[in-house]
Amino acid sequence: MTSSARELLKWLAVALMTCDHVAKVIYGGYVPGLSEAGRIAFPIFALVMAYNLAQPSADLVKSMRRLFLWGLLAQPAHAIAFGYWLPLNILLTFALSAAAIFAAANRNWFALGVAAVALPAFVDYQWCGVGFVLLAWMWFRGAPHLVMLPAFAALCWFNGNLWALAAVPLVFCLHRSTVALPRARWAFYGYYVAHLGLLALIAGGVGA
Repeated sequence: MTSSARELLKWLAVALMTCDHVAKVIYGGYVPGLSEAGRIAFPIFALVMAYNLAQPSADLVKSMRRLFLWGLLAQPAHAIAFGYWLPLNILLTFALSAAAIFAAANRNWFALGVAAVALPAFVDYQWCGVGFVLLAWMWFRGAPHLVMLPAFAALCWFNGNLWALAAVPLVFCLHRSTVALPRARWAFYGYYVAHLGLLALIAGGVGA
């Protein structure tokens, strides 16, 4: 997967995620087309993240710390926008996934149990989300393609539909993209927090 492809896929997932959030916060939970598009965002994010963390040069601790800090920063706005504190936002799901990968890479089975079994109850997508990232990481590290079958099956079951499967042709078609896109890691995190803040303001206005 080229660097340009990862950047393109990430921002495509951002757009799809925003569609879903707008449908939930502004239009009461479901809008045909927007809500379905939102189901494609998570597997794209997860595959890109797993690919990045599977690289020999990946700094798992740095990734875990960054996701955790931005997830904590985003959580108050997330709670106000959506009207609940649990489950926690998706950045904290990814932080927990990075922790599970770190534990697996270091064969720390107790820590893996905590990250992949005990704590997913408190984050978005729960065990399906953390398990998806972990299995995708294993796949990019050389595990058979079949490991992705339970990953997608669990995700589709969690969503109650098959829209997550649409991520497969998107990633396949774009994974060798050479479109020149600048890397904008901080812009992504800033956008996530900012769009939740805006949605929280809108939610407050609607509630009033």
